[in-house]
Amino acid sequence: MKFSAWAALGLGATALTQSVHGQDYPTRPVRMIIPFAASGPNDIIGRMIAQKLTEQLGQQIVVDNRGGAGGVIAAETVAKAVPDGYTLLLGGPATMSINPHLHKKPGYDALKDFAPVSLIGTAPSLVTINAALPVQNIRDMIALAKAKPGQLTFASAGPGSASHLGGELMKTMAGIEMTHVPYKGGGLAYIDLLAGQVTMFIGGIAAALPFLAQGKLRGIAVTTLKRTDLLPGVPTVAESGLPGYEVVSWYSIVTTAGAPKSVIAKLNREVVRAVASDEVRKRYVALGTEAATGTPDELAAYTRNDFQKWGRVIKAAGMTPN
Repeated sequence: MKFSAWAALGLGATALTQSVHGQDYPTRPVRMIIPFAASGPNDIIGRMIAQKLTEQLGQQIVVDNRGGAGGVIAAETVAKAVPDGYTLLLGGPATMSINPHLHKKPGYDALKDFAPVSLIGTAPSLVTINAALPVQNIRDMIALAKAKPGQLTFASAGPGSASHLGGELMKTMAGIEMTHVPYKGGGLAYIDLLAGQVTMFIGGIAAALPFLAQGKLRGIAVTTLKRTDLLPGVPTVAESGLPGYEVVSWYSIVTTAGAPKSVIAKLNREVVRAVASDEVRKRYVALGTEAATGTPDELAAYTRNDFQKWGRVIKAAGMTPN
C-alpha cells in the first residue's frame, strides 16, 4: 500500500509538472520546420500560421525551410528533436502519407515519431484539361480513355507527387490506361497542358484559375468527396462516375512524439484559434485552401487513414521504394 501511495503521488507530481509546463509554454522561441523551399503554398501557409502563433503566444515562431528528398529531411529532423514541443513540423501528405512508402529508410516512422497537434487546412485539386479536348466531364474522359487505351496522358509535378498518385488512383478505379508524364513541378505541367502536349493534370485550384478564366483550360471535376466553395459549380470526381474517389492536399502541425500533453493541448488551442481568424481564412481562399482544424486524436486518425490509402495506391501502381 505504501508503494502504491508513493506511485500515485509521483504520477500526480508528473501531471502537475506537465500542467505547469503547459501554462508557461513557450518560454523561448519555437522552431517550425517547413519541408519545402520558400515561396510555395506550404511555405506561405506555414509562415501565416507561424505569424499568428507568434502574436498569440508572445514568443517568436521561427520558420526553418528544410527542403530536399521530398520532405524526408525535415520530417527526420523533427522526429529526432528533443520532445519538448519547441520543434514543430508543417505536415502533409508528402511527409506523412506518401514518402514513407517510397523510401526504404526514410529515417522516421510517420505514425509513431510525431505527436499530432491539429489539422490546419485542406486543399482540393482540380482535374484540368485543355479546352480544345472534346471532353466535358469525368465520364467523357473515362470513355475516351477506354476508346484509346494508353494514348491519353496525365501530367504530374513529379513521381510520387499528389498529382501523380491522383492519376494512378483514377486509372485503378476507372479501369483505364493512361500514360504518366512527370515534370519537375506543376508550373511546367501547366505549360504543356496549355500547349495540348498532355491530356490531363490534377493540380491545385488557385494555379488553374487564371487559365480557366481565359478559357484556355477546362476544369471538369474537383477531387474532394463534397463540392468545394472555391468552385461550387464544378462537380466532384466521386459524383461524376467514380464514387469514393478523393485526393486532398492537407496541412497540419505536429511535434516530436513524447512532448508533454499539456504543451500539445495548448498548441492545439492556439492553432485552432489562429486558423479561425478572419485574416487566415481570407488568405486561405486566395490559395485555394479551406480552413480545417480538429483535435490531436482526429489528426492522428486522419493521418493514419491517408497513410494506408496511399500505401495501397503506390503498391497497385507497382512503385517500389528506393
